[in-house]
Order: sequence, then C-alpha cells, then structure tokens
Amino acid sequence: MNKSHSYTLKQLGWTEEQTKSFSKYSGQYVPGRVACRQKTVWDVFIEGGSVTTGISGAMRKLGRFPAVGDFIVLLHQPEAGSSTIVDILPRKSVFTRGTSAREGTDQIIAANIDTVFIVTAAGHDLNARRIERYLAIAHTSGAKPVIVINKSDLANDPAMLTEEIIPVTHGIPVIPVSAVSGVGITRLEPFLSPGITIALIGSSGVGKSTLINRLMGNPVQETSHIRNYDGKGRHTTTVRQLFVLAGGSLMIDNPGLREVGIGTASAGIAETFSDILELAPGCRFSDCRHEQEPDCAVQEAVKNGTLSSSRLENYHRLIRELTFEQDKAEIGLVRSERKRWKGIAKLAKEINKGRGV
Repeated sequence: MNKSHSYTLKQLGWTEEQTKSFSKYSGQYVPGRVACRQKTVWDVFIEGGSVTTGISGAMRKLGRFPAVGDFIVLLHQPEAGSSTIVDILPRKSVFTRGTSAREGTDQIIAANIDTVFIVTAAGHDLNARRIERYLAIAHTSGAKPVIVINKSDLANDPAMLTEEIIPVTHGIPVIPVSAVSGVGITRLEPFLSPGITIALIGSSGVGKSTLINRLMGNPVQETSHIRNYDGKGRHTTTVRQLFVLAGGSLMIDNPGLREVGIGTASAGIAETFSDILELAPGCRFSDCRHEQEPDCAVQEAVKNGTLSSSRLENYHRLIRELTFEQDKAEIGLVRSERKRWKGIAKLAKEINKGRGV
C-alpha cells in the first residue's frame, strides 16, 4: 500500500448509502476503506491518510473479517497511537469463490465492486470453458463483467482472439489489449469512471499486475518475464490490494486464481448459460436434465449445431459441482448451528453454576 497518497472518502467510492450506515457512529469512530490485508492486519484508507490496524476481539470471535474493498468503522485514537476496526458497513456487492473447506463456505475475494475485469491472455489461457466458470461467479457477485484479453500483441492474428469466446459472452464486452505496448487500453476507459470499483480476476501470469501498472501510469506492482514454453508470466501478486487510478476509478488486484470453485453461484450459472435455459421450455419433460431424455430441445440444438457440445458439457459439469457445493454448504450450516448452540449451552451452564443453580 502506497501511504504517500491521501484521498477523500468520495474518491474512495463513498456514497450516501455508506453515510446512512455510518450515521450511528460519532466521536472517535471514523470511516475507512480496506486497501489490503496482510494476514492479521489490514491497511485502511481513511479521509486524508491511511493506517495499518487489526480488528476488535468481538469481530474476531464472530469470524467477521474485512475484505479488500470493504467500508469499515475504525475506532481511531491517534493521540494514543491506536486504531481498531470495530465494524463492517453493509456491502452492496461481494465477489466470492468456492473453497475446498468441508463446510462449503465461499471465500470473499473483494467487496463493494461495480465491475469485474476477467483477464485472460492470448495463447494457452484463452479458453471458453474457463471464461464460463469466471462468468458464473462474476454474475453472482452483482457486478458487471468485462472480458479483457491481454497480450494481444503475441497473437498471429489479434482480430481472431475474440472468435472462440464470443459465443459464450452474450453481449458482455470483450476487449483485446496489450498492457505492455498499450494497444487497446483506451477501450477500457468507458469502464473507468471516478468512484467506480473494478476487481481484476484471472489465472496466474495473464498480466494483471502489468495492466495495473499501465493504468496507474507508473510501476506499483511487481511483474515478471513471460515463459517461452507456455506464454505465461510467473505469479507475482501475493495479496489483494486496492489502488486509486489517476482518473479516479478504483481497482482491486487479486492473486492469480489457480482453482476457481463455483461455490454456491446458482444465479450466476443461470445467467451465464441463459441460452440453454431459454431452450429448456421446449423439452418434453419439465424436469429434463438435457442428457438422455427423449425430445430434449437442448440436445436437439447440439445436433443441429446451434449449441456446442462442449458448452453443454461444461454446463453439466458446473451444475454437478454446484449441487455438491450446495449440499456441502447445508451440512456446514447444520454443523455451524450445532456448534453455536453447544457454545450457548456451555455458557448457560457456567452462568447457572455461578448462581449456584
């Protein structure tokens, strides 16, 4: 986090909604926005400056950990050299991904985002199936996705880069750029309005940090050279971090996602595969799974070439994964409730013991 810069709350994306949410606090409580998390401490932008701080014991006990992009309430006591995050203001959007945890809980990647730049790159990473997975979790977040194809200068025919993924985008902007040379960067400007927050996601080595540096106008993120055998750079970003661009928009850089769990993104899958859902009412059976059932309109679309078999296969794959994750989440919820009530019962027993009951 670059502490040499200072910003107003409005420059940090603060709106009237946050003003209303914060109105119950006064005195030594000040608002801020999380710029970076470093294990057990958080870098926070506040009006005219920044602090590095921890969270209150109550928040830690409740498992309420701020994410990058969160607007928070800070108990700020500069005269005592003390600051503590005591609350998280309501989130307007949250970007999550599934985890391998047995409880099936989703991991929060970023909060209060308006736009998601799904960054891929010319070469091995440019893959429609991976884009579909990213789109599913992007749609679930409530933010608007934009697909950015980086390293377009490495392609033999840059104009052909969009051909493979256009069929899965359904009107979502697809923008080829070169973060190194600057080609195509101006096409991102309509999405970079002041106060708007963009999260960058994508595989390791697709050039997210280089893109940040290009948009910032100076090197703020470490980058690495491209490997010859697969066209990728080494993974260099290790923490999520929020930057304020020169034009006033805010951008959250994320470490490369080696695994993109679908989590519980049912709404995102529905929006990503809207073409399949639009075909479904034409099936003979209302509960058709679009596999081996007779008179399946979706399978018929595959046969006549209006729907690719690989797209349908990926839809089935993500639906199976979603079902598994939802079942896991329900089991985790039951386990969590059982643990909570066990704690309440233990506390009641201790109180009664103290009373001599």
